[in-house]
Amino acid sequence: MPSRLNPYISFDGDAKSAMEFYQEVFGGELAVHTYGGFGGEAPPGYEDKIMHGMLETPRGFTLMGADNPPGMPLNAGNNIAVSLSGDDADELRGYWDKLSHDGTVSVPLEKQMWGDVFGMCTDRFGITWMVNIAGEHQS
Repeated sequence: MPSRLNPYISFDGDAKSAMEFYQEVFGGELAVHTYGGFGGEAPPGYEDKIMHGMLETPRGFTLMGADNPPGMPLNAGNNIAVSLSGDDADELRGYWDKLSHDGTVSVPLEKQMWGDVFGMCTDRFGITWMVNIAGEHQS
């Protein structure tokens, strides 16, 4: 298997809901493993929390995430942005619609000065997403 770069997002106790939401957005296979499911003793209150989750999509995206372990500080949402880019406008607009729904749009998805269509939003879980549609021209 070749080396690859994957976004890995830490959550404050809602990793399962977040990863299931991303599965609804992108499709694919989601594998989640709880702190209690790895054997040994899970931290108190973390038995059902996600120690590691991985979503692999039909389009080749891989997104990983977990609930932050106890005692580790979490700065949710401001330490990561995920970029989706390509030239399939319908596909990328579909992702945008789902990710921005119930979220906050900071840059509307529209033609930018560099010629591409670009938008940035923060989803309902506090994760920032950048969507760039290469070479799409709007009239």
